Amino acid sequence: MKKQTINNGTSLSENSFLRYFTFIVLYFSQGIPEGITIFAIPAWMAMNGKTPIEIAAYSAVIMIPFSLKILLAPVMERYTYLPMGRRKPWLLFGQLGIFSSLIAMALIPNPLENISTLSAVVVCLHTFILFQDIATDSLVIDIVPIPQQGKANSLMWGSKAIGVSISLIAGSWLINNYSLSVAVITLSVLVFIIMAVALMVKERQGEKLLPGLPGKTSPQAALMAVDSWPKLFKSFKQVVFLPNTLLLLLAIYIAMISIHYVRTLLPVFTIQELKWTSQYYSNVFSISNLVGGICGMLIGGFLIQRFGVVRMIQYCLFLIATLVFSMSLCSPYWGNTHFVSAFIGLFCTLITLITIGALALAMQLCWKRISAMQFTFCMTVFNFGLSSGAALFGFIRQHFQWQTVFMLFSLLAIITMVILKYIKTQNH
Repeated sequence: MKKQTINNGTSLSENSFLRYFTFIVLYFSQGIPEGITIFAIPAWMAMNGKTPIEIAAYSAVIMIPFSLKILLAPVMERYTYLPMGRRKPWLLFGQLGIFSSLIAMALIPNPLENISTLSAVVVCLHTFILFQDIATDSLVIDIVPIPQQGKANSLMWGSKAIGVSISLIAGSWLINNYSLSVAVITLSVLVFIIMAVALMVKERQGEKLLPGLPGKTSPQAALMAVDSWPKLFKSFKQVVFLPNTLLLLLAIYIAMISIHYVRTLLPVFTIQELKWTSQYYSNVFSISNLVGGICGMLIGGFLIQRFGVVRMIQYCLFLIATLVFSMSLCSPYWGNTHFVSAFIGLFCTLITLITIGALALAMQLCWKRISAMQFTFCMTVFNFGLSSGAALFGFIRQHFQWQTVFMLFSLLAIITMVILKYIKTQNH
């Protein structure tokens, strides 16, 4: 009887289907603006004769908000409107900001001649994406039972990959055949519809949909609220120095180094060594990412439930280490585009599964009271691993042949597997 109530409730904390649906559409809506701002616009600029310096400057500036993500989380943790829930007010704030920024982008006159204005609007857009991203991730930790977090991460990550792909394909077509304004306005309609979905759901039963409507603060939200800065940072210090947390940060930092090491390697290897065109590589990589996202969406949660999140990550690390090590031994087949394309496809799929597992493990080890701050800190460490991986590739490639460059990835993956062995989630 209790199970039926949980599945048939009208709030996110009560209804698992409603939770999954909401998180899918929220992450899909994150992928929509990212697909056009990060991928479609630079390609459009290149097609219209903008210099590499102008394109690089745009790409660098618009990514600045992502490095400041850790500064937003404490503010979102400390201040909220509890009668509407701990996360929903910030979630709606982010959604409204995304929609408003897209409208502002559509109103920029002659954007190719106003790159600085375009960059400023995109920076605002990405900042609002971060508000939604942090609120969504912490909401998952707050209300989704731990056994369901793996499935939730699979669906969320896959839906974002699909959102980015659809936005990139549709946005590029609309830009090239009409204009940037038409593309942005069209995509903003989807964002508006998804904002309406977020508006109509409650975190917990009895809360308000909007200020002025009936409802009150739920006891669960009141219990987890942090009412002072000293308490917030004391709680953060307590949890971040737990052994499992430190091992998680170290393991996934190394994993992210290895992942972005190969992501940085692939375009250099295929274009400079194998003489692929940039267009062909982009098509292969985009399709591989889309397929990887769909596979992660379909089987990621099942694998976590079947093997447990730590073992799932370890198994995928073993498979990807074997895959890349085998690639280093197969140099006679590097000239076969189908062989290398298949390698990229398998690599992207395994990366997606590893990322889903890493996010689920990080959520599992978060303290609900400060979930936004703790999870964002984990993501900051992970992102630092990505930049470290790119720098590592630049150093290694200067001194070693391609076979050795590939083999180093396998070594990093094995080291990560060993560290994960000592994480005991049941004792956290």
